Parts: sequence; C-alpha cells; structure tokens
Amino acid sequence: MAEKTRTPIGKIVAASLIGTTIEWYDFFLYGSAAALVFPAIFFPASDPLTGTLLAFLTYAVGFVARPLGALVFGHYGDRLGRKRLLVVSLLMMGGATFLIGCLPTHAAVGALAPLLLTLLRLVQGFALGGEWGGAVLIVSEHGDAQRRGFWASWPQSGAPGGNLLATAVLAVLAAVQSADAFQSWGWRVPFLLSGVLVLVGLWIRLSISESPVFQQAVANAEPATSMPIVEVFRHHWRDVLTAIGARFAENVSYYVLTAFVLVYATTAAKLGKPLVLNAVLIGSAVHFFSIPLWGALSDRLGRRPVYLLGAAGVGLWAFAFFPLIDTRNFAAVTLAVTVGLVMHGAMYGPQAAFFSELFATRMRYSGVSIGAQLASIVAGGLAPLIAVALLQAYKSSFPIMLYVAGAAVLTLITVFVSRETRGRDLATLRDAEGTPTSTTR
Repeated sequence: MAEKTRTPIGKIVAASLIGTTIEWYDFFLYGSAAALVFPAIFFPASDPLTGTLLAFLTYAVGFVARPLGALVFGHYGDRLGRKRLLVVSLLMMGGATFLIGCLPTHAAVGALAPLLLTLLRLVQGFALGGEWGGAVLIVSEHGDAQRRGFWASWPQSGAPGGNLLATAVLAVLAAVQSADAFQSWGWRVPFLLSGVLVLVGLWIRLSISESPVFQQAVANAEPATSMPIVEVFRHHWRDVLTAIGARFAENVSYYVLTAFVLVYATTAAKLGKPLVLNAVLIGSAVHFFSIPLWGALSDRLGRRPVYLLGAAGVGLWAFAFFPLIDTRNFAAVTLAVTVGLVMHGAMYGPQAAFFSELFATRMRYSGVSIGAQLASIVAGGLAPLIAVALLQAYKSSFPIMLYVAGAAVLTLITVFVSRETRGRDLATLRDAEGTPTSTTR
C-alpha cells in the first residue's frame, strides 16, 4: 500500500525544500529586521544598543516557543502522520509573518506595538518548532539509507535559502529606498510578501504523499503511544541529549554569523547596511549549495567525522571572523561570513539524517523535534542576545569569540562520545522494548 502512494524522492525533496525555505524566510526576516529596523520603530525610547538588545529579546521569544511547537507537532505527527502537520506549520508561520507586516508602530499605539510583535513572534517560533522535524523526516523516510545524508540535507538548505531570500529582499529595498522610507514603510513589504509565498508552498505540500515508513508502521499495526514524548524520554533520553549537544555549536554559530553580524558590522565596525547585507547574501548562496555536499560526504564517511569537522571549524574560525569584519573591507567581510557558513554546513548537512537515525518511527517526530528545539532556547535563541550583551559590556569582540569556541567544544565532546548512525534502517528501528537504538558509547 505504501509503495502505491509513494511520491518520487525528487518531488518530496522539492516540496520540503520550498516549504522550509518559505518558513525560514519568515523566521530570518524577523532576525534581520530586529537588527536593522525594530529598535527604532518598536523601542524608540532606548539608546541604539539597548534598543537592539530589546529587539533581540523579542527575537529570542520565538526560540522559547519552539520546544512547545516541537512537543505539540511531534505528538500529532507521530499519531497522524508527517504531511498534515507540515501544512499546518506553513499556514501558521506565514500568517504570523504577514500580520507582522501590518502591525502599528510604537509611535501609533505605544506599548501595545511591542506586545503584539512579541505575540506574533511566539506564533512564528511555535510553527517553526514543528516544521523542522516534519520536513526532514518526510525526506529521510522516503529516501534510501545509502543516500539519506544527501537527500535529507536538502530541507536543511531551506535555512540559508530562506535567509538568502530575506536578505535579498531587504538588500533590494535598502538599495532603492531612502533610509527614511525604508524605516517608515519599506520594511513591511517583505513581511507582506510572505502571504504569496505561503500559497505557493501550500500548493506544493498538498501534492505529496505521506511518509512510506510511517505508512508501513501503521499498516504493521505498530502502536501509537498516547504520549510519544513520554516514550521518547523513557527510551531515547540519551539520544535527546545527543541531539541537544550536537545542535549547540551549529545553532550558536549560525545566529552569530547571520544575525549578530548585522549588529556588529554596523555599530562596532561602522559599516553600511548594504555592504553587510550583500556579504551575508553571498555567504548564504555558498552555504545553500555546500549543505548537500556535506550531507553527501556523510553518506561516504559517516555522520560523526563530518559533524566533528564542522564543529572544530566554526570554533577556530570565530577567532578570524571578527578581525576580518574589523578590516571594513567588503572582500574580507564576505570571506568571514562565507567560510563561517561553509563550516556551519558541515554540521547542518548531516544533521537531518543523523537525528532521524536516532529514534523509532512512532516517536521519531517527537524525538527529533524536541531534541533539536530544546537546544534552540539556550543556543540560537540567546546567541544574538548574549553577543550584543558581551559587546556592550566589554566593547570588544574577543569575549564573543570565546563564546562561540566554547559552544564548539561542547558539540565536539557530544558528537565524539556518540556512535555512528549511518546506514540504519528507519523502518526496522525500534525503541528499548525492541532493538535498542541509543547511540551513546
């Protein structure tokens, strides 16, 4: 039955990639706006760095909501299937982003403006918390074990794809508008554009089939637990810790490289916004194509070696990243961002297959989602906030270098003590009541 309704892997990858690109466009658009626009229009009474800190605080709220989204979407995704939940997450994310573009400013309604902004950011985070796990699973569970790293890495490219799209739109608007026009109304355009993008993503996602691995589990009458998350922590708690630790450096480094860099370059290095946006644009384009290459390499060498290389790479590159930004040279700034993102891709590329291979089918959505999103609170969610606070306190980038390097050490230790997962059969993977699946040595 599963084979008759199976969608070709190429179409599955395309649907997943387009959907995740749109969702990450929505999410990263907020991060860029938090660095460039929101401090002035939602927190105008604050000095520039404090206003930025407050804007990034609302940015971090989205990360706090992601584990809740992971919990709810994972629960129903393990019981009802992957496809339905992916449609819901896309609609929620797109709707929240569109409404941000309609928000009144602080000048119009006072304190109500940042409150509404925070509420919509919570909806964004909730939706993204459920999106990531479903998107990578529907590809992982359609593809074969020999090429799972490659196929499953394509939804991961949705992150730089979304960032690329968001940065490109902002860069175009910054180039064709005056600073006053952009701050007055131009910033709303990319948020409103999300409504059109969501309709495209929805049409594509509705055309694909459910995961054959999930269909097989249902056909074989594998029981759906009443609370999948409880079973995850009962049988896979070590795997959840593995996912959290592995994600730490990946999450911290990415938001320093793509969100905080906008703050650092425009305040500490005194660079113009268009220059920094163009550097991130180029870096994101290279990042987009490097992720599947790293995923494919993990099919040949294993998930662990590639992941370890990426963690070590971002930890070391942090000490070159900020000095290159300080040169105020476009080529150097672009090199700083691009190399950092390529090193990040060595973690992000194998991550989808790696995490998918940790958990049993009827609790996989919950396990993958909660493991990834718990890390997002203390890693990616706080990274721009911590980086801005360190810059404000020490007037130096060196503490931020140590912060990124420390995150890399944590990930290196986690992945080093885990076991290789490459080649596992997702259809036969069981929990502790069947075949043990823990990957801790």
